[in-house]
Amino acid sequence: MSANEWWWHQPLRIIQPNMQVKDTARIDPERLAKQLKEMCANTVVFNVGGIYAWYRSEVPFHHVNEFLPDQGDLLQEMIECFHREGLRFVARYDFSKADDFVYQHRPEWFVRSKDGEPEIIGAKRPGNWSLLMSTCINTGYRNEALAVPVLRETLNQYDIDGVFFNNPGTIPCLCGNCQDKYQELYGYPMPEDRSELDRTWGSICLRHNMELLNGTIKEIRKEVPVLGYYNLFHESLEDRKAGSDLLCTEPQNVLSRGYRHIPEFWKPALSIKLGRGKALAAPPLGIVHSCPGMDWRHTGMPPAEYAFWLAQIPAYGGQIWHSLTGIPDTITDKRILRTVKAHNSREEKLAEEMHEAEALAETALLWHSGRSVGGWADGLVSRQIPFDILPQEEAGLVTLKRYRTVIVPELYPIGQRELSSWRAYVEQGGNLMVEGRLSSGPFRKELADLLGIEPAMTVSEHLTASYLRFEGTANPLQKGMEDTQLIPHRGHVVYCKPSPDAHVLATLVPPFSPLESVGAPPERASLSVPRTDIPLVVRHEKGLGSVLFLTFSLSELIDEFKLGEHYQLLDNLIDLSNRGERLLRVAPNAGLQATIYRNRNGFLLHFVNGTGRRPLAQPVPLHHLEVRLPLSLTGGIAEVNGLLENGKLPFTTDGAELRFTVPQVQVWEAVKITCGHKEPEQAR
Repeated sequence: MSANEWWWHQPLRIIQPNMQVKDTARIDPERLAKQLKEMCANTVVFNVGGIYAWYRSEVPFHHVNEFLPDQGDLLQEMIECFHREGLRFVARYDFSKADDFVYQHRPEWFVRSKDGEPEIIGAKRPGNWSLLMSTCINTGYRNEALAVPVLRETLNQYDIDGVFFNNPGTIPCLCGNCQDKYQELYGYPMPEDRSELDRTWGSICLRHNMELLNGTIKEIRKEVPVLGYYNLFHESLEDRKAGSDLLCTEPQNVLSRGYRHIPEFWKPALSIKLGRGKALAAPPLGIVHSCPGMDWRHTGMPPAEYAFWLAQIPAYGGQIWHSLTGIPDTITDKRILRTVKAHNSREEKLAEEMHEAEALAETALLWHSGRSVGGWADGLVSRQIPFDILPQEEAGLVTLKRYRTVIVPELYPIGQRELSSWRAYVEQGGNLMVEGRLSSGPFRKELADLLGIEPAMTVSEHLTASYLRFEGTANPLQKGMEDTQLIPHRGHVVYCKPSPDAHVLATLVPPFSPLESVGAPPERASLSVPRTDIPLVVRHEKGLGSVLFLTFSLSELIDEFKLGEHYQLLDNLIDLSNRGERLLRVAPNAGLQATIYRNRNGFLLHFVNGTGRRPLAQPVPLHHLEVRLPLSLTGGIAEVNGLLENGKLPFTTDGAELRFTVPQVQVWEAVKITCGHKEPEQAR
């Protein structure tokens, strides 16, 4: 079988029934296979080995599930039944923990604290359960002594289609193996404080482990893919890719932490965007848990919130992976089953349209793990601006030139490579937007020249009771806010002086009062300094392009306050940077997300509706979405169709733009634009 014919290169809809071992007897393989097929799955992830072996393993210290039936081979029966229904079988292994009886025999395999104590999981758990203990990634259990023999045993014995390692990451450990490896890698002793570990340590250990396990798998059956984890803010994606064939991420919607800690609405979107940019042979998989938190794992998320979270995975170019607690016969919250089936049936309708579709974006957000990227993501998604995220290792000149605008978030690491790429990008017609405090080191003068400011820069204290003032008439940043000169500001400012060839579009109005006295009394609330020449937004034309330098953190304002003025300012900055040209324009709707793809027949637009207070109790339909695309992108248009909710849509063209209206979006609509030369119908 050639690489182009491998099954996992085709669109996937995965269901993972996380079985409780005590429910083993309730598994009817034939019935389960039919149920999952009826839920529109085409792939199943199921437990095979690690903490529990779901077969009669002969590998020493591999704990066999004591609830397996005395007769027959349950795992073999399940695989055969899944295959008869056309479902692929991905084997799930979890070598991150082991039963305490293993510890008694092989204590050297386990994680150690600085006091030499093992890490125990669930010591206070009620019920007749043995203890679980964390295993060290650099010892035998997760490598040659147990994991490798288990893989050899199962791959030789069962017709497994793929492999997934649950919880494969590096657990901080101070055992002898880890200390020796750390000394060898970095040339100095391993620190006892976890926060002082080299940031590459976890990724390197994981890479070494996954390369060994993947290599073992390929040695036995080269066609079996490994599905490898990555996450949004931690670890190197390059290291994650090294031992994986297909990437997966887990944007869990944890509602059980309480309303004040509800996950950001854009978490699935960005998780998939990051993985799609690093995708291997197929788009990344987005794992969505059906529960509102692992402490509430035996019930489901509110259906409206669940459907909204699920819809973001395909809308941003990912593939869905449902994680359920149990099988349909043991799941008591039947809302979960209905939501999963409804979502999968929609994905199935769009599978052909999305297969090998190319995501389009005119804006790139340079990616790092700081807080500032979250605010930019929030703003770009909320204003329906298609964008990509670029990890630092990918942000070279060749990649930057694909975009009209590149955003550099606050405290982004800047070196000679970055400066050289940015200068060339701008001089050749690109538009750079740089935010806030800078991490420029010895390259300050060179960076200042690019930004259009003098090299002398001073960072302010954290300002409150301050404002941004729009400067001049017909200021493009004031669009939609023409009736106000000031909008709220808070945070740090980079005090600087603009170069003679730069243009200041916004300035700082400094605090009129300390925070504790802003309202006492109102008779003293006048602005002590109503105008300064301290710039907040500087525009610098350079070569064929331009640079916008924001001396404050717009992303922090959006992240913390979510005021309409800050979203509008972001929108205006993008318009100015792009010189008025936009890939997609949608009448702004709070809660709406929009993405655009080019496929074989034309274009596909996704609209995901998250309107309302989260967690969403019920859908709040959006009506009459006005959509515009440049005809220079689309050419002639034959037909516009809402594939999920609206059907055929009338459209108009005026020589410059394609225009149409989507009558309603309940949760998720995908609009197909078929290119051709049919005359447009008049919109009614």
